Amino acid sequence: MTTTTLAVLVPLLPFLGAAAGLLLGRTAPGFVRPLAVLPSLAALALAAIVAVRQGGDAAVDAATELTPTGSVPIELALHIDGFAALVAVLVAFVATCVQIYSTGYLRDDPRYPSYAALVSLFTSAMLLVVYSGDLIVLLVGWEVMGICSYFLVGHYWETPEARAASIKAFLVTKLGDVPFLIGLFALATDAGSFRITKVLSTVANGGLHHPTLIALLLLAGVAGKSAQFPLHTWLPDAMAGPTPVSALIHAATMVAAGVYFVARLLPVFEASSAAMVVLAVMAAVTMAGSGLAALAQDDIKRVLAYSTIGQLGYMTGALAVGDRGAAVFHLLSHGAFKALLFLAAGVIIHASGTNSLAAMSRMGNLRARVPDAFWTMTVALLALAAIPPFSGFFSKESVLGAAEHAATGDTAHIPGVAGWIVLVAGLLAALLTAAYATRLWLLAFHGRGVEAPDHGRQPVAMNAVLWVLAVPSLALGGLAYRVLPDWFDGRDLTPTLTTSVLGTGVALVGGIVTYGAWRHTTALADRAPMGAVAAHPEGDAGLVEAEAIASHTPAYGDVASAPDPADPGRLLLGPLHRHAATGFHLDAVYGALFVRPVLAAASLVRFLDREVVDTYVRGAGTLPRLLGAAVRRAQTGNMQTYVSALLAGTVVLTVAVLLVATGA
Repeated sequence: MTTTTLAVLVPLLPFLGAAAGLLLGRTAPGFVRPLAVLPSLAALALAAIVAVRQGGDAAVDAATELTPTGSVPIELALHIDGFAALVAVLVAFVATCVQIYSTGYLRDDPRYPSYAALVSLFTSAMLLVVYSGDLIVLLVGWEVMGICSYFLVGHYWETPEARAASIKAFLVTKLGDVPFLIGLFALATDAGSFRITKVLSTVANGGLHHPTLIALLLLAGVAGKSAQFPLHTWLPDAMAGPTPVSALIHAATMVAAGVYFVARLLPVFEASSAAMVVLAVMAAVTMAGSGLAALAQDDIKRVLAYSTIGQLGYMTGALAVGDRGAAVFHLLSHGAFKALLFLAAGVIIHASGTNSLAAMSRMGNLRARVPDAFWTMTVALLALAAIPPFSGFFSKESVLGAAEHAATGDTAHIPGVAGWIVLVAGLLAALLTAAYATRLWLLAFHGRGVEAPDHGRQPVAMNAVLWVLAVPSLALGGLAYRVLPDWFDGRDLTPTLTTSVLGTGVALVGGIVTYGAWRHTTALADRAPMGAVAAHPEGDAGLVEAEAIASHTPAYGDVASAPDPADPGRLLLGPLHRHAATGFHLDAVYGALFVRPVLAAASLVRFLDREVVDTYVRGAGTLPRLLGAAVRRAQTGNMQTYVSALLAGTVVLTVAVLLVATGA
C-alpha cells in the first residue's frame, strides 16, 4: 500500500474500533477488550511504517475536495512532515498503552465498553489533527476531542466533582475555541484557502494582511486546549476522571494538540513580533505559576496536572523563540514520562482500593507494596526533573538552548526580549520542577500516613505497561537528539554547555533543598506530642473529611487517617502556600468577573420574563377569558331559562320601539 493509504488508515482504525465498541458493547461484551486494544495497536504499527517511509524527507501531501464551498474550498487533505509522522507514533503508542492498562484498571467497571470506545474515538480525533492538511478538517478533530474529554472526565458522573469538572473542561476550552474559529476564518480569508501548505506559502510571500490579529485569536484557542495561562484552570479539576484518561489527555491528546498546532503553523505566528512576545509571556507565567501550585498540592494527580501545565509552558516557550524542533522534541519526551507518571499514580490509587483521587499526605508503606510503580515512577520523576541522562534532560535543554540563542540575538525574526523571558522562566521552572518532583517521591513512597488496606497485587497488564513506558523515559532523549534533526528541519538539538550546567544545577538545588526541608519537617513531627495531629473535634475521620472537602480531594482509600505533617511544600512556600494550593485564586477571580455577572444577568432576564413579559401575556388572555365565562354562564341548557330570556328580550324590544315611536 502507498504511504497515503496507510496514513488514511491510521486515524480510521481507532474510529472504526470506537463505532464497533459502541455497537457491540452490550450485545457482545467479550469483543470489547479486543476492539479497544487491537485497532490502537494496528494504528501504532501503521504510524510507525508511515514515519519510516517519510523518514524526515519531503512532506507527504495528498488532497481531494470534500465539497464545493465557493471561493475558499474545504479539502480532505493530508500533510505529513517529520513532525506529524513522529507525533502520530507518540499518540498511537500512548493510546495503546492506555487501552491495555485500562483492561486491568477498569476491569470491574460496568461502563468500560463506552469508556473504551470513547478512548478510541479520542485517539482517532487526535490522529486526524496530526495528519490533517486542511484547517477545517483539523478543526473537526479538535472539537471531537473536546466532546470526548467531556464524557471521559465525567466518567464517574455519580460524583459531583466529576460532573463539575467535565462541564468546566468543556466550557473553558470552548471559551478559547470561539476566537480560535474566528482566527481560522480570518487566516483562510487572507490566504484564500484552508490548506496548510497554501497558508504557509502565503505567509512566506508576505500575503498575510492581519498577522497580529490572527495570531492572537488563534492563541486563545491554543491556551484553552493546551491549558496555558489564563485558560489552564480546567486541567487540574479534570483529574476527577479515571487515571488512564488523565494519562491520555496529558501525554498524547488534547493538551498536546495546541502545541502541535502552533508548531505546524509557526510561520503565521512569527509574522508578528507582538504575538511572539505574548506567547513568551504566556509561557513564562504558565511555567512559574504552575510550578508553585504543584509544590502546594496534596493530591498526587493534581501535582501531575500542574506539572503538565508547566511542561507545556516549556513547549510554548520553545515556540515563542522560533524553535519548533525543540518544542516537539519536548512534546515527544514529555509524552512518554508523563504517561508513565499518571499510570504509576493509577497503580498507587488502585492499590488503595479506590479509583478516586489520592492524597499524598495520607500515604504509607507504598514502596514495598507497589515496587513496580516505585521504580518506574522514580525513572519518570528523574526525567521530569531533567536529570541527565534521562529523556527530559535532553528535551528540556533543547528548549533552554533555543531560548539562549534567541536572547543573544542569534535567532532571526525573534525579539530578544522573548528569548530572555523564556530563558529566565525556564530556569525558574527547572528549580520548581525538581522541587515538586522530589516532594512527590518523598511523600508518596516514604510518607508516614496511615496505611490503606492491601488489595493485593495489581493486574499484570498495568505493571507491564509501566515498564514499557519506562524504556523511552530513560533512553529516548539520549538517542533522539542525534536522530531527530533529520525529521525536524535539520535543527540541531544538542544541549549547550551553559544552559545544561545552569539547568541541571538549579534542578539539583531544588531537589536537595526539598529533601532538606522534608528531613526538617520530619524531625519536627517526631518531636511533636502524641495526638497533636488528631486534635480535630470530630477526630481523625472528621479531619480527613473536612480537609477533603476544603481541598476538593476525596479521602485516601477507605481509611480515615490523619495527614502526614512532614510536608516540605509548606515550609518552602511559607505564606504563599495557601494561595498556591488554590491555584492563586484564579477560579475565584473568574467567578467574580464572569460567572457572577452572567448569573446576575440571567436572574434579571428571568425576572423580566416572568414579571413583565408574562404579565402582558396573562393580561392579553384575561379579557377573552372573562367574556368567555360570561357567555358560558348564559348557556345553561335549561329551556325555561331560554324561553324566559326570549320573552324578556321581546318585551324590552317592544318597549324600546314604542318609546322611539312616541318620541318621534
